[in-house]
Amino acid sequence: MSVAGGPIEVQGHRGARALFPENTLPAFAYAMKVGADVLELDVHVTKDDRLIVAHDPLVSRELCLHPDGKAVDQDIPIRSLTLAEAQRFDCGSRRHPRFPNQTLVPGTRMPALAEVLELVRTSTVRLNIEAKSIPGRVDLQPSPVAFAKLVVAELRASKMESRATLQSFDHRILRAAHAIAPKLVLAALLEETFLDHASMVRAARAKILSPNHLWITADVVKSMHAIGVRVVPWTANTPDDWTRLLALGVDGIITDDPAALIAFLRPR
Repeated sequence: MSVAGGPIEVQGHRGARALFPENTLPAFAYAMKVGADVLELDVHVTKDDRLIVAHDPLVSRELCLHPDGKAVDQDIPIRSLTLAEAQRFDCGSRRHPRFPNQTLVPGTRMPALAEVLELVRTSTVRLNIEAKSIPGRVDLQPSPVAFAKLVVAELRASKMESRATLQSFDHRILRAAHAIAPKLVLAALLEETFLDHASMVRAARAKILSPNHLWITADVVKSMHAIGVRVVPWTANTPDDWTRLLALGVDGIITDDPAALIAFLRPR
């Protein structure tokens, strides 16, 4: 059960990466269809300061093709492209090597965040938006304040602020977002273990701790619940992992296969 007393929240990682090309509209539509509570996705900022949904700061050599079908064989920062230029790439024709059951959707583009917001507008699904940032590479993203302003402006323009969570490993972005949108729910992403989780989430202004699922413990979950912070680990894909996380008392699970997790949770 969650800290709020409700059921475990199911978050579709990059939509439903196990079944469809990641971070694409078909993946998000599938996750909604099978009943995911939340769509988890990643955003970068283009040259013309538009928010585009993609995991990597570079156009993926592994997953995307040039418009003419040729392989991407050089580093192309998304920040160096306009939205229109970035959306010329085909990111639905190559199957992820780790997910052989993916259904390919040739011609699928990296969507603008605005397109995802429009997709979910008439549903009840929530969004968990990760602001991607590499602090040592200032050429790949705007400043934390500028990044936060762009995300908040997009959510407010779509009247979706109340249905969104903003998460990041770069907690400077979370603090900047809190300063301009204090009601926006924030999630502090964490790669490895951390000695003082309470101080970390407070400094980030976060109401959710989102750690690597392999690094979370029952004591951490208990300590977070004691200060009213929910725990939603990433990215767990097997029944053994889900069983362990349920025993720890987490509030939600981010998974590449939301349909399988929903089926696993139903009898419980």
